[in-house]
Amino acid sequence: MFAAERRQLILEMVRANGAVSLRELARVVQTSEVTVRRDVRALEAEGLLDRRHGGAVLPGGFTRESGFPQKSHLATAEKTAIADLAAGLVGEGEAIVVGAGTTTQELARRLARVPGLTVVTNSLLVAQALAHANRVEVVMTGGTLRGSNYALVGSAAEQSLHGLRVSRAFLSGSGLTAERGLSTSNMLSASVDRALVQAAAEVVVLADHTKLGSDTMFQTVPTELITRLVTDGPPAHDERAATELQALADQGVEITVTGPGADAPAGEALPQGRQPRRDMPLPGQRRTPQGGPGALGPQLRSAAALPDGPVERGRVADLRRR
Repeated sequence: MFAAERRQLILEMVRANGAVSLRELARVVQTSEVTVRRDVRALEAEGLLDRRHGGAVLPGGFTRESGFPQKSHLATAEKTAIADLAAGLVGEGEAIVVGAGTTTQELARRLARVPGLTVVTNSLLVAQALAHANRVEVVMTGGTLRGSNYALVGSAAEQSLHGLRVSRAFLSGSGLTAERGLSTSNMLSASVDRALVQAAAEVVVLADHTKLGSDTMFQTVPTELITRLVTDGPPAHDERAATELQALADQGVEITVTGPGADAPAGEALPQGRQPRRDMPLPGQRRTPQGGPGALGPQLRSAAALPDGPVERGRVADLRRR
């Protein structure tokens, strides 16, 4: 197959699916991932698609939603590392809500080992991951099934969450920016995610670095309601993701980073800055604005700055409040 034919086929696949992994593209066009990566780079230079870590997506800030098969092959190692970290936030006997998504599905697989846990979810994949966990109780919402992401949506799903109160909500999405917060491409999914947020005292967003700086149509969680972001360290050349992380930290979001760059000193993967302290927000409650009463300014910290000594590769860089 000539290069022009390969690139046309790659472009058609991305247009049809919204996002496709390099592995899948290489399989379809019957060539190596190295060659496909070169083709994707050429198509991006022409403005026909955007590169993402491990794949390609439609161009533009407002990306369309890809289906579960495509999402499951994107940034798999990063999602696994994020899920490992997020699971450490959940304690024995807690009640939490977990939204739909491939990263939250990875989280659910790890939550099966937490005794006395109650998980409320609208995701069939999350429920399936916990189905055989003897010490975990799973509560599912009602609603209409969205086949593209195996999630229950609609008014029945939202109504089943009324009056619910849990310690944390774990959510993922299609994009995350400091300006708008977490967003998704589907209106029904966004509405249910907002209902999940209203049920929780803390909101934890799970998003790999490919989501940082991307914006999609429907806002799910505004930045001021995000308690913590768990993400992977962006590559050194990804200035957009690093800038977005710093902007989120400046707005008071606690950021926990794992993966490549986790062993970098503070100020490299994330420029040194000031992070305003804020109390845990209750659902619907806005945080104290920067500079307002009670606002402080501790520096961002990485694990390298902690008393434990030098950080080994792969350890967590945890930017936390003093």
